[in-house]
Amino acid sequence: MLRVHFTTEDLLRTKVAPGPDPLWEAVLSANLLGNRDGQAVFDPWRARTRARLRHLAPGHAQLIRCLAPPRSDFPDFLTPPEGMHGPEVGVDAVLATPAQRLRAELAVLPALPAWIRPLAEGDLAAVTNLGHALLGYHRVAIAPYWPRIRALVEADRAVRARSLLDGGADGLLHSMRPTLRWNSPVLEADYPVERDVHLDGRGLLLIPSVFCWRTPVALIDPTLDPTLVYPVSRGAGWWTVARTGQAADRALARVLGPGRALTLRMVEEGCTTGELARRTGLAAPTASRNATALREAGLIASLRTANTVTHVLTPLGAALLSADSSYGPGRHLSPAGPSADPAGQGCW
Repeated sequence: MLRVHFTTEDLLRTKVAPGPDPLWEAVLSANLLGNRDGQAVFDPWRARTRARLRHLAPGHAQLIRCLAPPRSDFPDFLTPPEGMHGPEVGVDAVLATPAQRLRAELAVLPALPAWIRPLAEGDLAAVTNLGHALLGYHRVAIAPYWPRIRALVEADRAVRARSLLDGGADGLLHSMRPTLRWNSPVLEADYPVERDVHLDGRGLLLIPSVFCWRTPVALIDPTLDPTLVYPVSRGAGWWTVARTGQAADRALARVLGPGRALTLRMVEEGCTTGELARRTGLAAPTASRNATALREAGLIASLRTANTVTHVLTPLGAALLSADSSYGPGRHLSPAGPSADPAGQGCW
């Protein structure tokens, strides 16, 4: 059980990250590559990623797997707060980790092989190699799916924002159920070990994540800024990227028409299906069908929480609105099976 203890000051300083963190997604995805959790949700992504891992430099996949084992703690230095600004900025922060901290945090790994000792000693070549490994892994495992990851996290943030507006910090924390359970002044969650985190006025940064599975993840070092990564809602096809070619043409052709153009505009600030119907003046079934067409075209993302579905723009949908901001209600928009790779299984 994980218990996070709040004070009144902590409630005022608790916030949700502005977007997905590429290094947290990389490390947590590496955990998932080494186990069989969430097969229906992650196996298609696993098959594709294992095949791509063959293109990494020799030893890089082995290094990432060693540092992010399937069922164990991993070093905090792999997920610095600078990672929120992009993988390159985050990796620069990893490379700047003092040797003493490298040595201390690598000790959390269950078995430290002899070949990783230069990294624990802060050897410049070993640290530089880790940076290349992290960027290479991100390129093959995370970057191809980044638009979908961003869309799912934005959908989750829209839900959290509404909860905060409706109920303040108390409402925000209550909205995290069932993964996180708020019983003021303690936030509880299932966890592999018994652990209490006292915020002591520092507040809490909540980071929504696609690759976080079932239970949240916290930093090990209690002196670091309190951070809690939690899983967002995603279906079995979450990894599907925006369609291209003829498939994209057919999907986007369904978006033509003033009704769907208006629907796209009304989703811009996030809304539920019921609110979408009221904003557009359309019948609820029609608004729902329009939202489905927009979602299939990769222009919006939808997140279900209990009995409510919240819609938000994807980066592609936002770009479409930005590119043609002249249209408004009544105007028309312009048109615009994975399988496992046995050879790739050995890469992880």
